[in-house]
Amino acid sequence: MTSPEAGFSGPSPGLQAAVLESALARGGDRAELFVEERRSLWLRLEDGKIESAVSGLDQGGSVGVSRGLSTVFGYVDAVEERALLDLAIELSRSHSGRPAVVALPASVSLGTPQSAGLEPAAVAASIKSALLHLVDETARGLSAEVRQVVAVYGESRQRVWIAGSDGVSAADDRTRVMLAVTVMAERDGLIQTGRETLAQMGGFELFDDHAVAELAVTATQKALTMLDSRPAPAGRMPVILANGFGGVLFHEACGHGLEADYILKKSSVWEGLKGRRVAGEHVFAFDDGVTPGLWGSGGCDDEGVPCQRTVVIEAGVLTGYLTDRLRGGHLGLPLTGNGRRQDYRHLPYPRMTNTYFGPGRPTRDEIIADTPRALYAKSLSGGEVNPATGDFVFGVAEGYLVEGGRVTMPVRGATLIGNGPSVLQGIDAIADDLEIKPGTCGKEGQAVPVGSGQPTLRIRELTVGGTSLS
Repeated sequence: MTSPEAGFSGPSPGLQAAVLESALARGGDRAELFVEERRSLWLRLEDGKIESAVSGLDQGGSVGVSRGLSTVFGYVDAVEERALLDLAIELSRSHSGRPAVVALPASVSLGTPQSAGLEPAAVAASIKSALLHLVDETARGLSAEVRQVVAVYGESRQRVWIAGSDGVSAADDRTRVMLAVTVMAERDGLIQTGRETLAQMGGFELFDDHAVAELAVTATQKALTMLDSRPAPAGRMPVILANGFGGVLFHEACGHGLEADYILKKSSVWEGLKGRRVAGEHVFAFDDGVTPGLWGSGGCDDEGVPCQRTVVIEAGVLTGYLTDRLRGGHLGLPLTGNGRRQDYRHLPYPRMTNTYFGPGRPTRDEIIADTPRALYAKSLSGGEVNPATGDFVFGVAEGYLVEGGRVTMPVRGATLIGNGPSVLQGIDAIADDLEIKPGTCGKEGQAVPVGSGQPTLRIRELTVGGTSLS
């Protein structure tokens, strides 16, 4: 194996086979080796100054041995041959049986390999720092009411190698860049915040002065607009969710319940509904791990399964679930490329990649014009969801009233209270303006990059929690 200083090139086929054979020396259904190298850089600007700059190199490997639905798992913060073999031998001691057969590694064809046009590591840190200062200067130049600007730049290149005792052998190279902006504005004691993120699976070519300045303007205008807001009304009413950020509602209220571990445990409201109608014929929903540039895309998942575009709702009918090898195999479901993990220190679980509703025919303006009264939720904040019931509560970060077919007054303090299956049934209009936003999904103590999105859509009726006394 090549030393890290000379450029790590991954475990050789011989080492892969030796580790897997050692792991199954006393039996087991399947063994898997996962090796990772990750290089990263983070810069944070606050109060006009670069407050922190952190770069790192993380290397390590893990081995998992499964029998039935149980997995014995361990990891080492090293990629050397001896460390990986010792780990496999140690894990094998949890079983007491005859050695299992290990197939010779064979390369797996990836889905759509993701590529970086301009490798971030080749760009000078001074250029990245200048982008953060441009954010700060642009935001503060818009209004004296801007009190704080925080800008964070991040880049990572993650290379992974996966080998399984069933002959699977795959590798993936994932470069991601992001720039996140938070602007706080204050007037007469009222504080409002605007947030925007620019990110992709790809290289530094995403950033130029125009795109970065526009990001800062959008975040700042959001904060300034909400300074003019009034308390949101409360009650049952139609809700129009804007494109992009509104997709987090589908991700949380519906998407997690479609993951195979919840299906296997029968703790999902969607368990047993495959093949049944769950929404109108105009509703299509996807988990898409292959579209180039999307934050959650890749060539393969963290079990070596090629990423793909999975239709989970087709013309209103629930058509599939999102699987990893362990749960998908036990349920007899096809593998969808959703076995994901935060890094080599963690077991894989069924996780979303980029989830979104498909676009419809009307425009955003046509849907709004067709709505006498509604809450227009332009972006959502945090929330809570119960996957077993689909019940959820979400905060609205940026909201407006729709009155007489027009977007009017900004409102603050609104929450959306509802149920995932009911929301799907209540979607009565979907626009043509699909947009997918980057984010981070947490599950089982792990965080992975995901995309969430949708076109503008209207929900027939939803409970809105507000603070207005009128």
